[in-house]
Amino acid sequence: MEPKEEFVSLLQSTGRQGMERVITYLEQVGFFSAPASVRRHLNYDGGLLEHSLNVYRVAMRLRADAIAMRPELEERLPQHSIIIAALLHDVCKANIYRRIKKWRKDDENNRWEQYDTYDTDYSRLPVGHGEKSVIMLLSLGLKLEVDEIVAIRWHMGAWELAMQSFEAKENISQASGSYPLASIIQSADALATHLLENSFN
Repeated sequence: MEPKEEFVSLLQSTGRQGMERVITYLEQVGFFSAPASVRRHLNYDGGLLEHSLNVYRVAMRLRADAIAMRPELEERLPQHSIIIAALLHDVCKANIYRRIKKWRKDDENNRWEQYDTYDTDYSRLPVGHGEKSVIMLLSLGLKLEVDEIVAIRWHMGAWELAMQSFEAKENISQASGSYPLASIIQSADALATHLLENSFN
């Protein structure tokens, strides 16, 4: 199965109200061809789709291991919630990348050359990372469960934490302590980004 076909099929398998509108939107804004980042992991066409599927696969393995060790977690970690939170955690990146040309020195000939790359445009809905994904999904009419909202909002873990904010620290502490899905998605995102998608150069 092709990555895009797998992604869409997984989302449709949830039967969640509003999902078809989300899928149509992702197609329209170029989600399936976008990079996952500008300079870091999977910074090429289709990287965002690849990253989303990586997070899903890692999350499903983490779910299986967690349930094996603590069977009572199964009802707190339904598969449909893993699918939704993992595959849609980075919807906020769907429309921020734009292609640009830059100049660099050619290492071999010491000459300047032009190359294609990406830049970011945060001017549309500049409200932050995880919360932007949640807002976008809700505004598209997707019915999200509370644990899915929490997991998507805090999928970056402490990387997005405003350390000077007492409220932010309390919120992420509560998210991690009360919502197992949040811990699964945080861990899966970090493992996919820093382990599976890292070239270790």
